[in-house]
Amino acid sequence: MYIQTKKTHKSYNNECFPSLEGYNTLSMTMGTHPQEDSGDLLLLVSKTNVQRPNMFRVLMLNDDFTPMEFVVHVLSEVFHMSLEQATQVMLQVHHDGKGVCGVFTRDIAETKAQIVEAIAQQHDYPLRCEVTPDV
Repeated sequence: MYIQTKKTHKSYNNECFPSLEGYNTLSMTMGTHPQEDSGDLLLLVSKTNVQRPNMFRVLMLNDDFTPMEFVVHVLSEVFHMSLEQATQVMLQVHHDGKGVCGVFTRDIAETKAQIVEAIAQQHDYPLRCEVTPDV
């Protein structure tokens, strides 16, 4: 944490704020009383370390009932894949039993998996997705 002092700036436009005339609004926002203003303002500047969020994979699972065309359509609509990308992922799901639809933050990954399953359920297909940490 850094501590820094700074001279306050008192040239306010009193035409716009006539009720604030004579008050140091910078000090007021920092919690000091306007009559006790010494002209110095104590600023606390803290450094925070922001980390990237953990990422999660959305995996589509193979089943024996959902048509390949439907899977391609869902992949292109929900995951915004091109027809070629969606076909490649669909074939990976078909041959390997599961395929990666995308890598997202946890909330987005879970939401996309729920959307896929809701669309499949509306069409009476057992298509499922799972969300796993991206390692």
